[in-house]
Amino acid sequence: MITAMALDAQGFGIPQTIEELRTYLQGALEVEHLTIPVYMTGMYSIHPGANRTAYFAIRSVLMEEMLHMTLVANLLNAVGGKPVVGRKEFVAKYPAKLPFSSDKDVPLIHLRHFSPDALRTFLRIELPRKLAPHPKPGEGWTSIGQFYDAIRQGLEKLVEDHGEAAVFPQRPARQVGPEDFYNSGGEVFAVHDLKSAKLAIRVISEQGEGLDDHIWTSDDLIFGEQRQLAHYFRFNEIYTGRSYGPHDTPKDPPSGPLLDVTWDDAYPIHGDSKVTDYKTNKEVYEQAVAFNTRYAALLSYLQQAFDGTPRAMALAIPTMLELRDRSEQLYRNPHPGRPGRFASPTFELEKPQFDAVYETVEENLRLAGLEAGEPIDLSAVPSWAAERPTDA
Repeated sequence: MITAMALDAQGFGIPQTIEELRTYLQGALEVEHLTIPVYMTGMYSIHPGANRTAYFAIRSVLMEEMLHMTLVANLLNAVGGKPVVGRKEFVAKYPAKLPFSSDKDVPLIHLRHFSPDALRTFLRIELPRKLAPHPKPGEGWTSIGQFYDAIRQGLEKLVEDHGEAAVFPQRPARQVGPEDFYNSGGEVFAVHDLKSAKLAIRVISEQGEGLDDHIWTSDDLIFGEQRQLAHYFRFNEIYTGRSYGPHDTPKDPPSGPLLDVTWDDAYPIHGDSKVTDYKTNKEVYEQAVAFNTRYAALLSYLQQAFDGTPRAMALAIPTMLELRDRSEQLYRNPHPGRPGRFASPTFELEKPQFDAVYETVEENLRLAGLEAGEPIDLSAVPSWAAERPTDA
C-alpha cells in the first residue's frame, strides 16, 4: 500500500495511479476538515451579538467547508476509495500541517480566537494560486488550488490511460446528494464520471480562491445562485475592515464601504491548550471533554453518511449547533492556568471519544429509520492521518 506519508516524502506531484489518487483524495478530506476547527474557533470566540458581519461571513465559509468535505467524499467513493473521517486517525493535532503542503511556504495551522492573527491564518489557508509562491519540483503545494489542480490532472491522465469505467466504478449508493445536505453556497451533487468529478473540483477550488482574475465564486454560473465573494476575499474584508467594490480585482485592496470590526469583542484564548490544562477546574474540564465527545459524534455521523447512509447528514447539522452552544459555554470560563485567557475547545479526539458516542450514534440512526453503513477497514485505506507524526 502506498501511504500518503511516502508520497509526501517523494515530493508533491500529480498522482500516477488509482491508489495514489485515493491517497491524495483522503489527504484532501483532511485539508478540508482541518479548516473547520480553525474557523469554528475564530467564529465562536466572538462575544455574543458582536461583529455580526464577520460572524456570518466566517459561518458561511465554515458551512462551505462542510460542503467541500462532502464533495471530496463523493469523489473518493466514486473512484473506489473509502473515506475515513470518523476515526481518531483522521483528526489532526493542532498546530497542524496541511497534507502535502510546502514546509517552507505553508506554516503550521494554529487555533486562534477572533483577531488579526486568526484572520491572517484564514487568509493563508485560502490563498489563491496566483497570489501564492510557485513551488519548485519536489516541494509541497503552496495553495489549496494547486493541490486540487494536481488531483484533476491525475484524474484526467488515469481516465485517458485506463478508461472512465475503470476509474469510476458505479457506486451510486455511496453518494451524498442535494436531498441529503444543503446549508451553504452551492450544493452537494453525486460524482460518477470525469465530468462530475471535475465539476466538484471546480466548485471547491473556486469557492476558496475565486474564478481566474476575479474575487467572485462561480456559484452563480453553476448553481444559478447569487454571486458571492470567494473565501479568501470574504476573509480579507474582515481583516481590512472594508468591503470589496463590484469591480475590484484580486490584486486590489477592498474599495467599498467600511465594515464594523471590533477585535476586542472576542474571548482571548491560548490556542494550543489541551484538556489536561483544565484539570484544576472540574467544571471547565468536564465541559472540554464533553465538547470533544460531541465532536466525535459529528464525525461519526459524517462517516455513516459517506459509508452509504447519506441521510445521516441530517443528524450532523444539529450536532454542529450543539457544538456552538457548548463552545460558547467554554469561552465564558477563565483559563485555569493562563491569566487573562479563556477556556476553549481543544479538538482532541482519540479512541475513547469515538467509543463513547458509538451507541448513541447507532441508536439515533435507528430512531431516524437509517441503517448504518458498512464498517470501514482502516488497514485497507491509505490515510494521511494514520501516518502523520504525533507532533505534526
